Amino acid sequence: MVYITRRAEFAASHILANPSWSQEENRRVYGPCSHPNGHGHNYLVEVTLAGEVDGETGMLLDLKEVKRILDEEIISKCDHRNLNVDPDFLEGVIPTAENLAVRFFEVLEPRLPQGTLHRVRLYESPRNFADYYGPGGEASGGRA
Repeated sequence: MVYITRRAEFAASHILANPSWSQEENRRVYGPCSHPNGHGHNYLVEVTLAGEVDGETGMLLDLKEVKRILDEEIISKCDHRNLNVDPDFLEGVIPTAENLAVRFFEVLEPRLPQGTLHRVRLYESPRNFADYYGPGGEASGGRA
């Protein structure tokens, strides 16, 4: 089994708030991240694929293709956008790093060869990140 990873960066704003809670409850849970005017991050997303190396190409998958899919499905829809408002695939999602990692996985998985998407890691800051390995979790390698 070989693992390959493609990284991409994007800048976006968001507000962390549960719409069914009061402003006070959102402030208590999310702190300054619930400010009504939002705040921004310079995100780093890593997409890791797992599988066997193709004997003819010497690759699991051409990383240029992974870049193209990542750009089409995530970066073009999130970069310099408000994550609470702009990307259709985030409608109704509180845009925490955890939720973003899950949604990114769900959006990317159908575009990649079946069973190859192993992990999506999303850095919200250099010190904070979330990993998602798919519905089966890390133990199954992210494949259900």
